[in-house]
Amino acid sequence: MPTFDVVAAPLSTAQAPLLVVGAFALQGEDNDGPPELAPAAQQLAEAMDLDLAAELSAVGFDASVGSTVRVPTRGALPASAVLVAGLGPRADVTTDHLRRAAAAAAGAAERLEAIAIDLGSAVEDATPAAAATAVTEGLLLGAYRFGAYRSEPRAHQLERVALHAEQDTDDVRAGVALGEVSAAATIFARDLVNTPPQAKRPPQLAERVAAEFEGTGVEVRILDEQQLAEGGYGGLIGVGQGSTAPPRLVELTYDPGGTDRHVALVGKGITFDTGGISLKPSTAMETMKLDMAGAAAVAATVKAAAALELPVRITGLLALAENMPSGTATRVSDVLTIRGGTTVEVINTDAEGRLVLADALVHASELEPDAIVDVATLTGAAAVALGDRIGALMGGDDELADALLRAGDEAGEPFWRLPLATEQYGEELKGDIADLKNAGWKGAGTVRAALFLNEFVGDGIPWAHLDIASVSWTDTERGYLAKGGTGVPVRTLVTWLRADA
Repeated sequence: MPTFDVVAAPLSTAQAPLLVVGAFALQGEDNDGPPELAPAAQQLAEAMDLDLAAELSAVGFDASVGSTVRVPTRGALPASAVLVAGLGPRADVTTDHLRRAAAAAAGAAERLEAIAIDLGSAVEDATPAAAATAVTEGLLLGAYRFGAYRSEPRAHQLERVALHAEQDTDDVRAGVALGEVSAAATIFARDLVNTPPQAKRPPQLAERVAAEFEGTGVEVRILDEQQLAEGGYGGLIGVGQGSTAPPRLVELTYDPGGTDRHVALVGKGITFDTGGISLKPSTAMETMKLDMAGAAAVAATVKAAAALELPVRITGLLALAENMPSGTATRVSDVLTIRGGTTVEVINTDAEGRLVLADALVHASELEPDAIVDVATLTGAAAVALGDRIGALMGGDDELADALLRAGDEAGEPFWRLPLATEQYGEELKGDIADLKNAGWKGAGTVRAALFLNEFVGDGIPWAHLDIASVSWTDTERGYLAKGGTGVPVRTLVTWLRADA
């Protein structure tokens, strides 16, 4: 990843080959005129003695969010060119627009070793630290490439970034430091999701996560198949028994000491999902290496919290299993006993995520935390309801839900709260021969799956469920999202933990 330096000097003095500034799109009656220059862009225009707005207008640059245009300096500055990044209309600009503009700049600078940038002053409502965090995240995430399995990896060439800020430099440095940590954690989650399934079967993934936390002060405990069986983790055992790679439950404990607040994060970690006996079509399996994105997000969040030394104790639980069809796989209509004794009739073996999460939620509840948040690629119905840009959130605690929604908006990872609807659908969870069934209903699949999970949360513990099935992966490159795993909702969880710390 590129390294960052905060420079307290005008951008026009930078020695980097490319200078990055912003411009605003016009709207209303003036939308036929040239884009409006952000403060740093106006400063460069004056230094070059150039009507930069006219230059942008001449090439049809509309300054829409994420658009870019390169303007040569013709020797007027040490830099050879200025890259103008679109921020959208001034009145609408948010820190997420800064992320998207910075990501576009990273794309344009792919073959350069260094750039200098001043985008932070473009958002009047954002603090210097928040703007710096957004720009840093956008640059790092926009420069992300997963090349581990290419014979000739296409690495991003950018090595050095100078953030120019003539005031509030201490705040800007703090914002950059936060952005580096949150982006690194998001990239860790992306790497785990993008790794092919043969390299992250449950025992392998558990050991890889453990290795990541060596020297961090985070305690790692891994429950193997024998310990899971002895502990009554029937959901994990049942889902994983069709595979030659047995399941694991990974417990990550970050305890900074001196804090009374304890949060449990629970992640679904199906390392590959064939659907089991309820076999998916082949085309539906093409991206099923992503089904452990919830576990990846939880591990990455704990990593970020430790790096930031957040004053909150965090227990991360990764429920890892591979859902395979075989002669030993769980059958449709089998009954599994979840930790704690609740029995579940398996109506569909492709509704496996809720079974491994059930065990993990009981485990989390036994720790009596102040709040539990689970993260899971749980239902295709979430995409039907909200598409591929908005995640689903459910839970019975309004304060917790509202805090997570705010954090998602701030992080540029929006969620929408759906009703838990216990009164409407709760009775339909009951099994014919067991306490509950894991599927078999029609409609409201996202809500009913959350209701199932709610059955395994301890009484009185605030709980929220983030269904990331539609937002954990993208088939197209979009803004600071590279094709593949997105790393959602790592930055949301980090933002939430920081806000409530």
